[in-house]
Amino acid sequence: MKALVYDGIEDLGYREVDAPVPAQGEHLVRIEAVGICGSDMHAYLGHDARRPAPLILGHEAAGTVEGGPRDGARVTINPLVTCGTCPACASGRENLCPSRQIISMPPREGAFAQYVSMPEVNLVAVPESVPLAMAALAEPLAVSWHAAKLGLAALHPTMERRALVLGGGAIGLAAALALRAMGVPDITVAEPNDARRAFLTDCCGERTVVTPQGSYPLILDAVGFQATRVTASALAEPGGVIVHVGLGEDMGGLDIRRLTLQEITFVGTYTYTAQDFRDTAGAIFDGRLGPLDWTEPRPLSQGQEAFRDLRQGRVASPKIILDPWA
Repeated sequence: MKALVYDGIEDLGYREVDAPVPAQGEHLVRIEAVGICGSDMHAYLGHDARRPAPLILGHEAAGTVEGGPRDGARVTINPLVTCGTCPACASGRENLCPSRQIISMPPREGAFAQYVSMPEVNLVAVPESVPLAMAALAEPLAVSWHAAKLGLAALHPTMERRALVLGGGAIGLAAALALRAMGVPDITVAEPNDARRAFLTDCCGERTVVTPQGSYPLILDAVGFQATRVTASALAEPGGVIVHVGLGEDMGGLDIRRLTLQEITFVGTYTYTAQDFRDTAGAIFDGRLGPLDWTEPRPLSQGQEAFRDLRQGRVASPKIILDPWA
């Protein structure tokens, strides 16, 4: 099969590799659409020791089951593979499973390829009416759905339902969509990139700013840089909530003294539970998250160019979707 392989820092090779062989209880999925995630970019830049070269990246995928009892089934892929038996899994918090694996991280190759092998439990059926390129958004949308859910659960019931989202990429936009679907009417997205900000405003209908001002009961940091944590620390209302989902930088930025004295809750979030993923897929299928028409399609064979364009800020749309068969 053809695959896009991370060979080293800012080096991706498109070439023939061995197709996966499904293990017991797994299905071979022909990948029809796969998104480029911020974590893929971190690996591409050499910033993620968990993803050493050579490795097939990519974990935001949808496709068609090939062979076996579900042959021909259209599915979106939950890329988080867990044990199913530990206390975290038994309590429905699979994202905290101590033996969790995710495709695009050893030992599991990713979905920047024509095929991937996945356990039955990780496949969610996609209605015929839903394009697979849209279904591939279930993974990044589920990240934001989980973050929005945790943030609203932590917000005191007397506080105003008003939110600031830092970052207008796919996770930030998805957070705004999830918050709105959960009943938050007042959302501002802070995005410094002019082209992306214009896209969010003109094509997605979001209220955007370059530099946010004022204060907010709920802040979701979809970037995770020191600078965005500084902003979140400064703009969170007393008694408010900061939800941190971005993984841009490991250290710095939080004003711990202010968070303590103003009793601001800080919530770190990672991926999603299996139920979050199913709930997000359902919200996509029934239209609660909008038309989701803000993606840019490209062939997988042009993946290296797509990463370079993202690196250089030349992509206005929040998400590039790669087609392994184009």
